[in-house]
Amino acid sequence: MPEYRSPGVYVEERSSGAMPIEGVGTSTAGFLGQTERGPTAPEPVESFAEFTRRYGGYAHYGTDGPLAGTYLAYAVDGFFRNGGGRCYVGRITAEEETATATLTRGEGEASEDVVEVTAVGPGEWGGRVAVEVADAPGAGDSFRLFVRYWADPDEAAAAEADWGTDDPVPDPDVEEVYDELSPTETSPVYYESRVNGTSMLVTVERLLAGGVDPTDTPVWLAGEFPEETPAVAATDYDGEDTPGSRTGLAAFAEIDDLNVVCAPDGARRDGDYGDLDGKVEGHCATLGDRFAVLGARSDFDVGDHGLPVSSSFAALYHPWLEVRNPVTGQATPVPPVGHVAGIYARSDTERGVHKAPANEVVRGIVGLARTVSKADQDGLNPHGVNCIRQFPGRGTRVWGARTLAADPQWKYVNVRRLFLYLEESMDEGTQWAVFENNDERLWARVRQSLSNFLTTAWRDGALMGTTPEEAFYVTCDRTTMTQDDIDNGRLIAEVGVAPVKPAEFVVIRITQSAGTAA
Repeated sequence: MPEYRSPGVYVEERSSGAMPIEGVGTSTAGFLGQTERGPTAPEPVESFAEFTRRYGGYAHYGTDGPLAGTYLAYAVDGFFRNGGGRCYVGRITAEEETATATLTRGEGEASEDVVEVTAVGPGEWGGRVAVEVADAPGAGDSFRLFVRYWADPDEAAAAEADWGTDDPVPDPDVEEVYDELSPTETSPVYYESRVNGTSMLVTVERLLAGGVDPTDTPVWLAGEFPEETPAVAATDYDGEDTPGSRTGLAAFAEIDDLNVVCAPDGARRDGDYGDLDGKVEGHCATLGDRFAVLGARSDFDVGDHGLPVSSSFAALYHPWLEVRNPVTGQATPVPPVGHVAGIYARSDTERGVHKAPANEVVRGIVGLARTVSKADQDGLNPHGVNCIRQFPGRGTRVWGARTLAADPQWKYVNVRRLFLYLEESMDEGTQWAVFENNDERLWARVRQSLSNFLTTAWRDGALMGTTPEEAFYVTCDRTTMTQDDIDNGRLIAEVGVAPVKPAEFVVIRITQSAGTAA
């Protein structure tokens, strides 16, 4: 209670009672897979251009490229082409060695290592990064730093061999220039502050105080890399589970705002990817706040279909899509997961998470790898396989909205995703109640907060019923809690909702009737 020591008017702020619950996001996707380069800790990406700056583009996706037969770049591109706005990318690699180099000061025996330069992620790609130091126009120890990267190993070797000669040096694929860097920690242009977090290629670490000497030729990052790059397997997707340096699915578990998870290479029929779809689904089901989009394998047999999992936290899409490979110019079959995740985001934005993400046009494709007929879908739809079909005059559309659940309550994608949205929103929106006095006044405030939120959901069309009373109920009183619950600090609210379900089968009955005279 405030103290009133002298006469006067006192203005006080008081809570109005119910606390508003804000709906959480529903369309942030997480993509796991192999990339040309980049960090292994998941990073947020808001456009495909940003993805290519950080992880590289299609340079290695040609027929003979080291990423041939992998599909992460295609999936991320398809996500943004179909309406996705934000995603996280988790680079998966079996490589462990990270390339490094040092910048020095002094000559001969007086030479000192001053700055260590490290590639932002493991892999032999870091050996194609070169750094160069030049004097800056400013006074003192300030310097300029050039960071260059060649995607092609042959061009990188030519650049290293021909630098400083009369032979032309291949242009780098990426070049970063940092002007007037200062070795003083308190400076606003201190080199660690300027480079780390900004560079898409390297991080820098001070080993000794003071500046560095200009380099006569570029200093190439190097490491002890195996002769053959180790192949990625499904177990690599589990990632490192070390606090502060988590990767893969272990790192995704720390990202609270993920809503959809995709691992496009899970649809490959070659390699050790047998249980990758199960890992992704298990990740989603264990956390209980995200949904897995899976692609059927390229050799999926519509007559003898084996489903990867049985779960309400996953949906399976068939067939593969054909997109234009920017390296070869040829139509390339790719798993549909990235494009479908983008359609989820587009549908959520335009209609809401309660709308089934189906009967939506697939953008950014040149066709389907296989044609799915109505007869094919007649056999697949009851098993929860969502087909993508071509319709004359209407384009290529997602023509299914079922999960892989055996329980009919969770048959539809939009029902499961609506519950994920409601549960996460109510979880985050009632955190204020923790450690409040557990009495009737608190129960009333919780009831009102939940009721207000669900009323808004009903008005938005997410719940059935012509009135809020038909759409949901909220109970939080002595009927939901015993005295033992109260004594042990438990507040229990019971919520029931009537979700809308898609009109999957539209039946129009028509009959002949005899005309009657007026």
